[in-house]
Amino acid sequence: MNLAALILLFLFGMPPAVAADGRCQPTPADAQGPFYREGAPQRNSIGKGYLLLGEVKSAADCAPIPGARIEAWTTGPDGRYDDRWRATLFANQAGRYFFESHYPGPYGSRPPHIHLIVNAPGYAELVTQHYPEANSAMGVFDLVLIPQRESSRP
Repeated sequence: MNLAALILLFLFGMPPAVAADGRCQPTPADAQGPFYREGAPQRNSIGKGYLLLGEVKSAADCAPIPGARIEAWTTGPDGRYDDRWRATLFANQAGRYFFESHYPGPYGSRPPHIHLIVNAPGYAELVTQHYPEANSAMGVFDLVLIPQRESSRP
């Protein structure tokens, strides 16, 4: 199966995953790091060789969160952060997303990683990182957001 067919199958052909108890474990937060910059271009691809797929969903009931905004950035193959390796993408109507890049370059003693910030109305912002398995060409990383509590005013 080619890459385009795999992406289409994931985005439109598979039923969403739901936990048995109807809840999803929130994605753990991780360091934002010092190289985040707002305003990354809207795109799903910044390179070739590594495909990240996942669903954005609510921790309360595993419901998909369509339209969630995902900012992604990583080092280039040379291990440097640069605007070429930044992207803003959005979850589709089923809450699914894909991000294509090169396998993340080395950065000091840190393992290869992709930074992600996820925002959606009614949910707390998620700052996290995805750590690809060594020598892999694809990873699945669900982004499970915590609903914001509505403030009660007297």
